[in-house]
Amino acid sequence: MHSKSRQILLRTPNSRRLQTLTFDPSQPLSLRDLKLSLIPDHGNPDAFYFTANGKLLADDSIPVGSPQVPALSTLTLRHRLRGGGGDGGATGAESRDCYLKMYAEKKPDKIDPNEQRLSKWVNCALSYETLRQPCVMDRLGNVFNKEALVEALIGKKLPKAFNHIRGLKDMIDVKLEPIPGGESNNAWFQCPITGLEFNGTYKFFALRKCGHVLSAKALKEVKSKACLVCYREFDECDKVVINGSEEEVDALRERMEEERARVVKDKKQRKERSGDAVAAKGVADGDNKRFKGAAVAPANATKEVYASIFTSSKKKSDFRETYSCRSLPLGRN
Repeated sequence: MHSKSRQILLRTPNSRRLQTLTFDPSQPLSLRDLKLSLIPDHGNPDAFYFTANGKLLADDSIPVGSPQVPALSTLTLRHRLRGGGGDGGATGAESRDCYLKMYAEKKPDKIDPNEQRLSKWVNCALSYETLRQPCVMDRLGNVFNKEALVEALIGKKLPKAFNHIRGLKDMIDVKLEPIPGGESNNAWFQCPITGLEFNGTYKFFALRKCGHVLSAKALKEVKSKACLVCYREFDECDKVVINGSEEEVDALRERMEEERARVVKDKKQRKERSGDAVAAKGVADGDNKRFKGAAVAPANATKEVYASIFTSSKKKSDFRETYSCRSLPLGRN
């Protein structure tokens, strides 16, 4: 990409709403510099830390816009909880080995489940950039920016988690309804019928035949076998839950495998029918060929003798004209 201004979403302890921070990649901005610009005067920078899309960032020297903090990610500044010391809480019974063992075991970074959930609904499942039209969905309910997914397919750079996506036929173009006026409650899209925000708080479905994305509430309250936006009819199997639970994703995966097996079976049957038709045509063509007596001679008969019953017993080269007969025998011409 060209060197131009980029943005990240920023949340601070003093504000619950997301803010948009614009930065220039050509002028590196470290997390520590950003932290100093956000905390109050004379505040201790070590009393705060950042998380990116719910993942802890322990190194303050990481620049904004790096792979750990990509553009359009959600960056949150948090207070660091401090423990006591020298306050009478120590009994002296603790052994030094106990503490060494405790700190030797590396504990996984804590991830805020709310931020993790929100990231799945507002960011591309592949590039982690903010969702923007045009968007596509796979058969398991993951939503992508179409450009990012196509580039990964062309470059053969899809992660193993998405190896079920084999080509364009596995993409479903989805139509997300933007929220008028922009972001609301950490969401950029909404249900076109109920107005519910597309941020993980509510369940949403995408219709495979038309691509419209509707909330489960809209589909439940308005009993219809046609899309509530474009009125195109759909079947129950055309509904794909977006960012579903593990059980829902397993059900979608099973349905996907069944559909693929059905396609392979249909192709095999068509090929077999085509082969039978070609064979039948060959037999019919063979029936129209010139009859040869030698081909149907009895087992104990000489083929040449048996064939002479139906044809001339002499070859054309054996015929000779004489002074008394200048006519040509049958079969000479």
